[in-house]
Amino acid sequence: MATSTIQMETLLKTVTQIKASDLHLTVGQPPVVRHQGRMKQLQAKVLDGDDTTSLMKSITPDRCQQELQEKGGADFAIEFLEGTRFRVAVFKQRGYTGLVLRRIPSQFLTFEQLGMPDAIRRLITRPRGLLLVTGPTGSGKTTSLASMINFLNENYDRHIITLEDPIEYYHKHKKCTVNQREIGVDCPNFSEGIRRALRMDPDIILVGEMRDLETIHAAIEAAETGHIVFGTLHTSNAASTVNRIIDVFPQEQQDQVRTQLSTALIGVLSQTLMPKKPDGLIAGYEMMVVTNAIQALMRDNKVYNIPSAIQTGRQHGMFLLDDHLFKLWKDGLVAKEEVLLRSSTPGELANKIAKAERGQSVDDDGDADEDEDRQRKPAVKR
Repeated sequence: MATSTIQMETLLKTVTQIKASDLHLTVGQPPVVRHQGRMKQLQAKVLDGDDTTSLMKSITPDRCQQELQEKGGADFAIEFLEGTRFRVAVFKQRGYTGLVLRRIPSQFLTFEQLGMPDAIRRLITRPRGLLLVTGPTGSGKTTSLASMINFLNENYDRHIITLEDPIEYYHKHKKCTVNQREIGVDCPNFSEGIRRALRMDPDIILVGEMRDLETIHAAIEAAETGHIVFGTLHTSNAASTVNRIIDVFPQEQQDQVRTQLSTALIGVLSQTLMPKKPDGLIAGYEMMVVTNAIQALMRDNKVYNIPSAIQTGRQHGMFLLDDHLFKLWKDGLVAKEEVLLRSSTPGELANKIAKAERGQSVDDDGDADEDEDRQRKPAVKR
């Protein structure tokens, strides 16, 4: 046990020093880190079943070890030297134990450092409503939400309740009172946590993950009754987020939910994380602010028109993911291959980039200047 503890400390020290985002421990290969978005093996021995079991036991609380045996997996967070925290997933694979540890940055990042859309600052200070942060696993949703909570904590007097599984960033009481509740430790599940929170005089409720009907329903009702609710979903853009929420409900309830969601939802921030040139990581964003027009689209089951509404809603701070990806490529911050991998419409984005590479001016809507197009056509024919 002592040997494995030292080994784990050495591994975590390495992760911290090189600023890797994740550490993967699995049987049949050396420890692997994800560094600047790429998987790299460390110079160490190939791990066997005894190694991974021993490493798991050195950091895993008894309740999570029991959950691992009963359910095949468990999640928790640990604190390492100098206040660095890690979110840990332990799991069974092919009968062996595996672990993935994600490094939680010890400093809160500012909106400017994250490149956060300007609309977020306005939305999070609203008196009520549901704000969703969406994106795939590892896209930085937790970091964005921690940044929002920290901004409020530094600038406004509010009561903030967070429901997290597990707690990743620790918030100190600054101007706000911040109560952080861990699922499975402080309360049994998210939906129960929301119901309890409503009796605790909250201004803001953060729901770490909106996984099921009960949680989504409770979050919408909390937003309707005069609270700001932050939530996350694993959806890739605003339109798919609205569809995912509505589709969770039985068919006969969906019309009612559309109406409820149209009045409760105030915005959707979708994000993806990419390697930045020459090194580091950078986020690509899509921002939807719920206007009267978008409320009507949700009510009338015309979600497919939301991308058009976002594109024409720039005065409200809205923009599509592909427009932001194009800008990141144009500014030389992200490689073409990386933005195309994460695009909602890769064919259209590739066409837009190709036009820009040929020297044609491309406006914010992605259309090449018509005069230049006409001038270039004879040259193409020759």
